[in-house]
Amino acid sequence: MSVVARQGFKYSIIGYLGFLLGTFSAIFVFPHDMEFYGKLRYVLPTAEMLLPVVVFGLSFSNVKFYTQSREDGKHQNFLSLSLVGILLNFIIFLIGYFAVNLIFPKLQETEMWQMKRLILPLILVLAFSAVFNKYLSNFKRIAIPNVFENLLPKLANLGAFCIFFFLGFPEKAAYLFFILMFVLGLFGYVYYTNRLEKLKPDFSTDYIKKDNLWKEVLNYSFYGFLGNIGNFVAVRIDSVMIGEFLGFEPNGVYNTLYSIISLITVPAMGLYSISAPIINKHLAGNEFEELDKLHKKSSLVLFFLGFVLLSCVLVGFPYLTHFIKNGELLRQSEPVIWVLGFAMLFDLATGFNGHIISLSKYYRFNIVVMLFLAVTTVTLNLYFLNNTNLELLGVAIATAISLTLFNIAKIVFNYIKFGVFPLTIEMIYALIIGTLGITVAVILPEFKSSFLNLFYKPGIVLLMFFVGNYFLKIFPLEEYINRNFLKSLFKF
Repeated sequence: MSVVARQGFKYSIIGYLGFLLGTFSAIFVFPHDMEFYGKLRYVLPTAEMLLPVVVFGLSFSNVKFYTQSREDGKHQNFLSLSLVGILLNFIIFLIGYFAVNLIFPKLQETEMWQMKRLILPLILVLAFSAVFNKYLSNFKRIAIPNVFENLLPKLANLGAFCIFFFLGFPEKAAYLFFILMFVLGLFGYVYYTNRLEKLKPDFSTDYIKKDNLWKEVLNYSFYGFLGNIGNFVAVRIDSVMIGEFLGFEPNGVYNTLYSIISLITVPAMGLYSISAPIINKHLAGNEFEELDKLHKKSSLVLFFLGFVLLSCVLVGFPYLTHFIKNGELLRQSEPVIWVLGFAMLFDLATGFNGHIISLSKYYRFNIVVMLFLAVTTVTLNLYFLNNTNLELLGVAIATAISLTLFNIAKIVFNYIKFGVFPLTIEMIYALIIGTLGITVAVILPEFKSSFLNLFYKPGIVLLMFFVGNYFLKIFPLEEYINRNFLKSLFKF
């Protein structure tokens, strides 16, 4: 099996380990103090929302210009200058951040200002990590970086929570541990990069000045920044606005639900990261037919796997809450699972739409749709929070509407410009099977034991999918379980 498949599979395995850790924490740990967990889940999303201002698109530039700079023997020079750029951007950001809060004193009443000692240093660490993360994708190595990107934050949350709640240390000690875990991740990125290729810092500006390459890089990075800030605002604004408008306990509930439903997105993470160089190659060679085949196949696989997992979560969730401390708080917000789940499922069905646009000459279009997504999400969140009593469900509906419109816009654009289209008739077959599976599982009688129901109901769904796929051949299961595949997973 190719390095792409091996890395993608290992990436998913690590992602599932992270999910299992997060699920364990959500069931047995975090419900003991939803308020403190809500604080932890406020700090990281807020830092991630502000992160694009500091990164300024330099992480994606290390993918876009890697081939060119490597051919010229200057890829490490490009990396070194990117890190310097991150530091300069952070200094400018700090000046602007404090200036705005001094000019508008009302902002100093927000939680964002109160927690600035945590949020600001975390932004810098995450910015450096983002550059190394994208740089490593050029080597088609994403499995180990996923430990730092996916597993480490969950360990940071769990460790900080245990230090505060179970060991009785003050919040400051827990927050210090939280930050140090991300610092450890940054050192991990540097160490792993150095293992793959000896790092040789080169801060010379001769190469970047040649033929005004810096203008091209700056231009691409600027548009990448605009697109990324729209993306991060849209994706992370939920936790920020819930924390500011509803409080930290509802934020803890929402993020617990979100962590459960995020199971369906784990396979996509590896595919998106490893596909960037491949998409870039097809675009550079105008190989749109091959790109369309890859797009359709990957989108179908993601949709099928996502729907299998989503269906199991939907039918098993009511029984899962019986084993969670304060599970009634989660059960009361069960509609959030359904709304977010199907919005995420449609996102999976559209595949790597955004990557195609970002890596093409039309990357500026991403700015339009990303900013549209950000504005729509914020506007809808404000509407539902201020004008309805839906609370968490309102936030979920706002996210689902904006995410769906966002994906539709990308589908239309890619079809017009490249002739690629992710949706296939096989997805309809999968949708029918999944709907039947959910319906049958819900209608069938329950056992008195919630533990049995937790496995019995999802088991019915899995059986329906297996039988349906056996006859309709939607998902190429045999490709993933043959002996050569399993052997290649452990070949180094």
